[in-house]
Amino acid sequence: MKVEPKLYGSQSMTGPLRRVLVRAPHAEDLHGWQNCGWRAEPDPAVLVREHEAFCGILEAAGAEVVLAESPAEGNPDAIYTYDPALVSDDGALLLNPGKEIRRAEPTSLGEDLERAGVPIAGRLSGTEWAEGGDLCWLDARTLLAGRGYRTSSEGISAVEQLLPDVEVLAFDLPNWRGREEVMHLMSLLSPLADDLVVAYPPLLPVRLAELLEERGIEIVPVPDEEFDSMGANVLALAPRVALAVDGNPETRRRLETAGVEVLVYEGRELSKGDGGPTCLTRPLLRT
Repeated sequence: MKVEPKLYGSQSMTGPLRRVLVRAPHAEDLHGWQNCGWRAEPDPAVLVREHEAFCGILEAAGAEVVLAESPAEGNPDAIYTYDPALVSDDGALLLNPGKEIRRAEPTSLGEDLERAGVPIAGRLSGTEWAEGGDLCWLDARTLLAGRGYRTSSEGISAVEQLLPDVEVLAFDLPNWRGREEVMHLMSLLSPLADDLVVAYPPLLPVRLAELLEERGIEIVPVPDEEFDSMGANVLALAPRVALAVDGNPETRRRLETAGVEVLVYEGRELSKGDGGPTCLTRPLLRT
Protein backbone atom coordinates (compact mmCIF):
# COMPACT_ATOMS: atom_id res chain seq x y z
CA MET A 1 0.00 0.00 0.00
CA LYS A 2 1.38 3.37 -1.07
CA VAL A 3 2.18 5.76 1.79
CA GLU A 4 1.36 9.38 0.96
CA PRO A 5 4.15 11.81 1.80
CA LYS A 6 3.56 14.07 4.79
CA LEU A 7 2.84 17.61 3.64
CA TYR A 8 2.58 19.57 6.89
CA GLY A 9 3.31 19.58 10.60
CA SER A 10 5.57 22.20 12.14
CA GLN A 11 5.29 22.44 15.93
CA SER A 12 9.00 23.13 16.09
CA MET A 13 11.33 25.99 15.22
CA THR A 14 14.45 23.87 14.85
CA GLY A 15 13.62 20.45 13.35
CA PRO A 16 15.02 19.86 9.84
CA LEU A 17 13.09 22.10 7.45
CA ARG A 18 11.46 19.90 4.79
CA ARG A 19 8.80 22.10 3.23
CA VAL A 20 8.34 25.88 3.25
CA LEU A 21 5.98 28.45 1.73
CA VAL A 22 7.45 31.69 0.37
CA ARG A 23 6.15 34.55 -1.76
CA ALA A 24 8.24 35.95 -4.59
CA PRO A 25 8.33 39.76 -4.79
CA HIS A 26 6.73 41.40 -7.82
CA ALA A 27 7.49 44.90 -9.06
CA GLU A 28 3.80 45.82 -9.34
CA ASP A 29 3.34 45.34 -5.58
CA LEU A 30 6.23 47.50 -4.45
CA HIS A 31 4.51 50.88 -4.80
CA GLY A 32 3.04 50.35 -1.34
CA TRP A 33 6.44 50.35 0.38
CA GLN A 34 5.86 53.67 2.16
CA ASN A 35 2.41 52.67 3.46
CA CYS A 36 3.98 49.49 4.83
CA GLY A 37 6.71 51.46 6.60
CA TRP A 38 9.70 50.10 4.68
CA ARG A 39 12.94 51.92 5.48
CA ALA A 40 13.54 52.91 1.85
CA GLU A 41 12.23 52.19 -1.64
CA PRO A 42 13.34 48.72 -2.77
CA ASP A 43 15.15 48.09 -6.03
CA PRO A 44 12.81 45.64 -7.84
CA ALA A 45 15.48 43.81 -9.84
CA VAL A 46 17.84 43.37 -6.90
CA LEU A 47 14.95 42.36 -4.64
CA VAL A 48 13.99 39.56 -7.01
CA ARG A 49 17.60 38.36 -7.32
CA GLU A 50 18.04 38.32 -3.57
CA HIS A 51 14.83 36.36 -3.08
CA GLU A 52 15.76 33.81 -5.73
CA ALA A 53 19.15 33.30 -4.08
CA PHE A 54 17.46 32.98 -0.69
CA CYS A 55 15.17 30.24 -2.06
CA GLY A 56 18.19 28.51 -3.56
CA ILE A 57 19.75 28.25 -0.11
CA LEU A 58 16.55 26.73 1.29
CA GLU A 59 16.43 24.15 -1.50
CA ALA A 60 20.11 23.28 -1.12
CA ALA A 61 19.42 22.65 2.58
CA GLY A 62 16.83 20.02 1.63
CA ALA A 63 13.57 21.99 1.81
CA GLU A 64 10.86 21.89 -0.83
CA VAL A 65 10.11 25.53 -1.63
CA VAL A 66 6.42 26.18 -2.36
CA LEU A 67 5.63 29.51 -4.04
CA ALA A 68 2.51 31.44 -3.07
CA GLU A 69 0.29 32.20 -6.07
CA SER A 70 -2.38 34.41 -4.51
CA PRO A 71 -2.26 38.15 -5.36
CA ALA A 72 -0.47 40.53 -2.99
CA GLU A 73 -2.49 43.51 -4.28
CA GLY A 74 0.14 46.20 -3.85
CA ASN A 75 1.31 45.01 -0.44
CA PRO A 76 5.09 44.41 -0.38
CA ASP A 77 4.84 43.12 3.22
CA ALA A 78 3.19 40.00 1.79
CA ILE A 79 6.64 38.55 1.04
CA TYR A 80 6.96 38.05 4.80
CA THR A 81 4.89 34.86 4.84
CA TYR A 82 5.62 33.96 8.47
CA ASP A 83 3.12 36.49 9.85
CA PRO A 84 -0.34 35.63 8.39
CA ALA A 85 -0.52 32.01 9.60
CA LEU A 86 0.70 29.45 12.10
CA VAL A 87 1.14 25.82 11.07
CA SER A 88 0.45 23.13 13.66
CA ASP A 89 0.37 19.35 13.36
CA ASP A 90 -3.37 19.60 12.62
CA GLY A 91 -3.12 22.24 9.90
CA ALA A 92 -2.88 26.00 9.55
CA LEU A 93 -4.34 28.68 11.79
CA LEU A 94 -5.10 31.83 9.82
CA LEU A 95 -4.10 34.73 12.04
CA ASN A 96 -5.31 38.34 12.11
CA PRO A 97 -2.51 40.92 11.80
CA GLY A 98 -2.52 43.89 14.11
CA LYS A 99 -0.92 45.87 11.26
CA GLU A 100 -4.00 47.07 9.39
CA ILE A 101 -2.50 47.02 5.90
CA ARG A 102 -1.80 43.28 6.28
CA ARG A 103 -5.27 42.12 7.28
CA ALA A 104 -6.16 40.69 3.87
CA GLU A 105 -3.09 38.43 3.88
CA PRO A 106 -4.41 35.49 5.96
CA THR A 107 -7.28 34.83 3.55
CA SER A 108 -4.98 35.04 0.52
CA LEU A 109 -2.31 32.88 2.11
CA GLY A 110 -5.03 30.43 3.14
CA GLU A 111 -5.63 29.76 -0.56
CA ASP A 112 -1.94 29.02 -1.02
CA LEU A 113 -1.86 26.77 2.02
CA GLU A 114 -4.81 24.72 0.79
CA ARG A 115 -3.19 24.42 -2.67
CA ALA A 116 -0.11 23.12 -0.86
CA GLY A 117 -2.18 20.44 0.86
CA VAL A 118 -2.32 22.13 4.26
CA PRO A 119 -5.86 22.16 5.72
CA ILE A 120 -7.18 25.21 7.54
CA ALA A 121 -7.63 24.19 11.19
CA GLY A 122 -8.98 27.53 12.42
CA ARG A 123 -8.91 31.29 12.00
CA LEU A 124 -8.96 34.45 14.06
CA SER A 125 -11.41 37.31 13.54
CA GLY A 126 -12.63 40.62 14.93
CA THR A 127 -10.20 42.13 17.41
CA GLU A 128 -8.33 38.86 17.89
CA TRP A 129 -5.10 40.37 16.59
CA ALA A 130 -2.12 38.05 16.19
CA GLU A 131 0.92 37.96 13.92
CA GLY A 132 3.22 35.01 13.37
CA GLY A 133 6.27 37.01 14.43
CA ASP A 134 4.85 37.00 17.96
CA LEU A 135 4.42 33.20 18.07
CA CYS A 136 7.37 30.89 18.62
CA TRP A 137 7.42 27.14 19.34
CA LEU A 138 9.70 26.41 22.30
CA ASP A 139 8.91 22.72 21.87
CA ALA A 140 6.10 20.67 20.34
CA ARG A 141 3.77 21.38 23.27
CA THR A 142 4.87 24.88 24.27
CA LEU A 143 4.13 28.02 22.26
CA LEU A 144 5.58 31.37 23.30
CA ALA A 145 3.40 34.40 22.52
CA GLY A 146 4.42 38.05 22.57
CA ARG A 147 1.78 40.56 23.69
CA GLY A 148 2.54 43.82 21.94
CA TYR A 149 1.17 46.34 19.48
CA ARG A 150 0.69 43.69 16.75
CA THR A 151 -0.73 40.87 18.88
CA SER A 152 -3.51 41.41 21.44
CA SER A 153 -4.53 39.47 24.53
CA GLU A 154 -7.70 38.45 22.65
CA GLY A 155 -5.61 37.12 19.80
CA ILE A 156 -3.43 35.07 22.12
CA SER A 157 -6.53 33.65 23.84
CA ALA A 158 -7.99 32.69 20.46
CA VAL A 159 -4.79 30.87 19.46
CA GLU A 160 -4.82 29.09 22.82
CA GLN A 161 -8.40 27.90 22.25
CA LEU A 162 -7.48 26.60 18.78
CA LEU A 163 -4.53 24.64 20.20
CA PRO A 164 -6.09 22.83 23.20
CA ASP A 165 -3.16 20.42 23.58
CA VAL A 166 -0.54 23.19 23.60
CA GLU A 167 0.58 25.34 26.53
CA VAL A 168 0.61 28.96 25.37
CA LEU A 169 2.86 31.21 27.47
CA ALA A 170 2.33 34.95 26.95
CA PHE A 171 4.90 37.66 27.61
CA ASP A 172 4.52 41.44 27.41
CA LEU A 173 6.84 42.96 24.83
CA PRO A 174 8.78 46.18 25.48
CA ASN A 175 7.46 49.47 24.14
CA TRP A 176 10.96 50.12 22.70
CA ARG A 177 10.43 52.77 19.99
CA GLY A 178 6.66 52.87 20.11
CA ARG A 179 3.65 51.68 18.21
CA GLU A 180 5.02 52.29 14.70
CA GLU A 181 8.20 50.27 15.19
CA VAL A 182 8.21 46.61 14.19
CA MET A 183 8.66 44.75 17.49
CA HIS A 184 7.78 41.08 17.44
CA LEU A 185 8.72 38.43 19.95
CA MET A 186 10.97 37.00 17.27
CA SER A 187 12.72 40.34 16.92
CA LEU A 188 14.21 39.37 20.28
CA LEU A 189 15.06 35.68 19.98
CA SER A 190 15.28 32.74 17.58
CA PRO A 191 15.56 29.08 18.66
CA LEU A 192 18.46 27.16 17.12
CA ALA A 193 18.14 23.82 18.96
CA ASP A 194 16.23 22.39 21.91
CA ASP A 195 18.83 23.87 24.24
CA LEU A 196 20.01 26.95 22.34
CA VAL A 197 18.62 30.32 21.23
CA VAL A 198 20.12 33.49 19.81
CA ALA A 199 18.65 36.53 21.56
CA TYR A 200 19.04 40.17 22.55
CA PRO A 201 19.00 39.94 26.37
CA PRO A 202 18.48 43.65 27.20
CA LEU A 203 14.93 43.56 25.78
CA LEU A 204 13.91 40.03 26.78
CA PRO A 205 10.91 39.95 29.14
CA VAL A 206 12.16 38.92 32.58
CA ARG A 207 9.78 35.95 32.84
CA LEU A 208 10.96 34.70 29.44
CA ALA A 209 14.62 34.99 30.43
CA GLU A 210 13.81 33.06 33.60
CA LEU A 211 11.97 30.38 31.63
CA LEU A 212 14.95 29.84 29.34
CA GLU A 213 17.22 29.55 32.36
CA GLU A 214 14.86 27.10 34.10
CA ARG A 215 14.82 24.87 31.01
CA GLY A 216 18.59 24.93 30.62
CA ILE A 217 18.44 26.78 27.29
CA GLU A 218 21.66 28.63 26.50
CA ILE A 219 21.47 32.15 25.05
CA VAL A 220 23.88 33.33 22.36
CA PRO A 221 23.70 37.11 22.96
CA VAL A 222 23.43 39.58 20.09
CA PRO A 223 25.61 42.67 20.64
CA ASP A 224 23.95 46.09 20.85
CA GLU A 225 25.30 47.23 17.50
CA GLU A 226 23.78 44.25 15.66
CA PHE A 227 20.27 44.29 17.10
CA ASP A 228 18.80 46.77 14.59
CA SER A 229 20.35 44.82 11.71
CA MET A 230 18.36 41.76 12.80
CA GLY A 231 21.10 39.78 14.50
CA ALA A 232 18.44 38.00 16.55
CA ASN A 233 16.31 37.05 13.52
CA VAL A 234 17.78 33.72 12.46
CA LEU A 235 16.11 30.77 10.73
CA ALA A 236 17.05 27.27 11.87
CA LEU A 237 17.33 24.95 8.86
CA ALA A 238 18.06 22.07 11.25
CA PRO A 239 19.34 21.88 14.83
CA ARG A 240 22.43 24.12 15.03
CA VAL A 241 22.27 24.99 11.33
CA ALA A 242 21.23 28.61 10.87
CA LEU A 243 20.41 30.95 8.01
CA ALA A 244 21.06 34.62 8.77
CA VAL A 245 21.12 37.88 6.87
CA ASP A 246 24.66 38.88 5.94
CA GLY A 247 26.23 41.75 7.84
CA ASN A 248 26.29 40.76 11.53
CA PRO A 249 29.85 39.43 11.92
CA GLU A 250 30.03 39.42 15.72
CA THR A 251 26.72 37.55 16.09
CA ARG A 252 27.95 35.06 13.49
CA ARG A 253 31.24 34.59 15.38
CA ARG A 254 29.36 33.96 18.63
CA LEU A 255 27.02 31.47 16.95
CA GLU A 256 29.90 29.56 15.41
CA THR A 257 31.67 29.49 18.80
CA ALA A 258 28.50 27.91 20.19
CA GLY A 259 28.73 25.16 17.57
CA VAL A 260 26.24 26.56 15.04
CA GLU A 261 26.85 26.27 11.30
CA VAL A 262 25.88 29.67 9.88
CA LEU A 263 24.77 30.27 6.30
CA VAL A 264 24.16 33.83 5.15
CA TYR A 265 22.19 35.49 2.37
CA GLU A 266 22.27 38.98 0.93
CA GLY A 267 19.25 40.90 2.25
CA ARG A 268 19.98 44.52 1.44
CA GLU A 269 16.63 44.86 -0.39
CA LEU A 270 14.73 41.98 1.22
CA SER A 271 15.28 43.47 4.67
CA LYS A 272 14.08 47.01 3.95
CA GLY A 273 10.73 46.03 5.43
CA ASP A 274 12.45 44.87 8.65
CA GLY A 275 12.01 41.22 7.71
CA GLY A 276 14.71 38.62 8.19
CA PRO A 277 14.96 34.95 7.19
CA THR A 278 12.26 33.81 9.61
CA CYS A 279 9.86 36.48 8.34
CA LEU A 280 10.43 35.43 4.71
CA THR A 281 9.32 31.83 5.33
CA ARG A 282 6.26 29.97 6.51
CA PRO A 283 7.53 26.51 7.47
CA LEU A 284 5.00 23.85 6.49
CA LEU A 285 6.86 20.72 7.53
CA ARG A 286 9.68 20.05 9.95
CA THR A 287 10.75 16.54 10.91
